Amino acid sequence: MRARPIRVHFSATVSHSIPWKFRPLQKEVTCVPGEPVLAFFNATNMSDEPLIGISTYNVTPQKAGVYFNKIQCFCFEEQQLQPHESVDMPVFFFIDPDFVKDPNMEGVETLTLSYTFFKVTESVYGPSSSSSSSTATPTPVAVATATSSPAS
Repeated sequence: MRARPIRVHFSATVSHSIPWKFRPLQKEVTCVPGEPVLAFFNATNMSDEPLIGISTYNVTPQKAGVYFNKIQCFCFEEQQLQPHESVDMPVFFFIDPDFVKDPNMEGVETLTLSYTFFKVTESVYGPSSSSSSSTATPTPVAVATATSSPAS
């Protein structure tokens, strides 16, 4: 069965508990199942103190989530940002080629990858108000093989 292009839309939110701005650097990408894709999100600490955040993710439609494979991701890892610091964070993923073989995926043309950041109050690095230098800076990865459209 021939692979068909899938659009992956990106969504980013923050909990009211953390004064950060968080956004995808591209609104969406179009990819072919089996090909790796690299996308970036940006987080900015809008406060005057260092804060640690952690994100969770979700893929919709839910039935397609089993085919979404992350190679590298900032999710579930603490991210410490200094006051007014901004950082770009990569997510490197692919959609399993079996996606196109599953009859339940027929008609699914768009996936949404959503992230939400929450404030960490008890970090493995110590309290989030600590000024210790434990910033978890993601390492950028190689190139993507996807077309992207800039975020608005």
